[in-house]
Amino acid sequence: MIFNTLSGRFLGLMIVFVMIAEALIFVPSIARFRESYLQNRLELAQLAALAQLATPPDEAVDEALERELLATADVFNVVLRRKEVRELVLSDEDMPMMPTATFDLRTASSLRLMRNAVRVFLSPEDRVIRVIGQAEFGIGSEVEITMREAPLREAMIDYALRILYLSLAIVIAVATLLFLAVRYYIVQPMSRVVAHMTAYREAPEDATRIIAPRNSVRELREAETALQDLQVRLTGALRQKERLAALGGAIAKISHDLRNLLTTAQLLADRIESSADPAVRRTAPKLVKSLARAITLCERTLTYGKAEEPPPEVTRFDLAPLIDEVVENEIAATDGRVAIEAEAPAPFEARADPDQLFRVLTNLVRNAAQAIDASGRPGRVSVIATAEPGCLEIRVTDTGPGLPPKARDNLFKPFQGNARQGGAGLGLVIAAELVKGHGGALTLERTGPQGTTFLVHLPARAA
Repeated sequence: MIFNTLSGRFLGLMIVFVMIAEALIFVPSIARFRESYLQNRLELAQLAALAQLATPPDEAVDEALERELLATADVFNVVLRRKEVRELVLSDEDMPMMPTATFDLRTASSLRLMRNAVRVFLSPEDRVIRVIGQAEFGIGSEVEITMREAPLREAMIDYALRILYLSLAIVIAVATLLFLAVRYYIVQPMSRVVAHMTAYREAPEDATRIIAPRNSVRELREAETALQDLQVRLTGALRQKERLAALGGAIAKISHDLRNLLTTAQLLADRIESSADPAVRRTAPKLVKSLARAITLCERTLTYGKAEEPPPEVTRFDLAPLIDEVVENEIAATDGRVAIEAEAPAPFEARADPDQLFRVLTNLVRNAAQAIDASGRPGRVSVIATAEPGCLEIRVTDTGPGLPPKARDNLFKPFQGNARQGGAGLGLVIAAELVKGHGGALTLERTGPQGTTFLVHLPARAA
């Protein structure tokens, strides 16, 4: 149906509003018409009375002429009022009844005129009424007539029908013009937006289907601009998703082959433990443990097959040795160029996934150490663990140059939050996801020329 469309509903509302306006204008108009009709009868009656008075006193007025004068004015009698004296000038002996209502046009207010007009318009009875008004011809005289109300009602109905027909013509003309204007200026531009949205839905990766704002109407242009921005962002996100999916497939293939290589390396590392060199025997368990973690990571990547990390396997363990191992590994990775220290009371029992927590701290400490090393200035990295009421907090603080603005704005976004040349921007993303899996949060406490501090917050159920 036409009224199920925007232009159709606008057309319907326009018709309703115009009709309401016409209804508000109709009552004053019909009251004005009634007043003019009665005033016209008073003028005709006065002319008839003047014609009667113009006859010489010694000559009798023909009865037929008197009836003709009354018929011309469409009244039963005419009374002239002069200086409080009433003079019956013309009278019809066949008047059917005495007047049932009297209307004085001299003192009638607008509200009373409208009320009387509505009553005449709606009342079906043919009353005989008396009308009093100011005479148009002569000075200081008034005219009083008696007349039937039925001709007045017929004239009012005829006038109302003319108003109705004229109103309908105006409504149809205006509504048609507005209907065409709405379709041209609003509906067609909106249809264009809908068509672009439909075409974009078919192939959101196709950048040629992104809408180009061109409407001159400000509101519609803003809508097109917002839609263009949304489509550009969505297309970029879909392309990024495809690249990440391809990267995930490549990582799965690499993890498969890397797992085989690490398994062989683990078998060879087991034999190192039988070496006669004491230093080699001390290093062998750490090497074996690191290889075991790498193999486990590869197996989880192959098994899970998604971008998310598997749920943590929470156990109770002593946190201090794990932090010490992270510190020793990163000191060895930097050949001692960066001072790394740990502060955790021993024993310090934690409840978390040790492998995942090891990866979190490794990523944080390694990022801090690499930032200091890249700056070419001496610095220090501190890992401080504290037990707070209901939670475990680990702070990784460095004295490096701080994070650049781009890295701060895209801190936990993959491939965007890298703070150094050649970085992939995945370390903090992985660490944040692992901590979130424990029900905790990884946050940036501070950063600047004096250094950077990251806080690992683990709740009591995990810590």
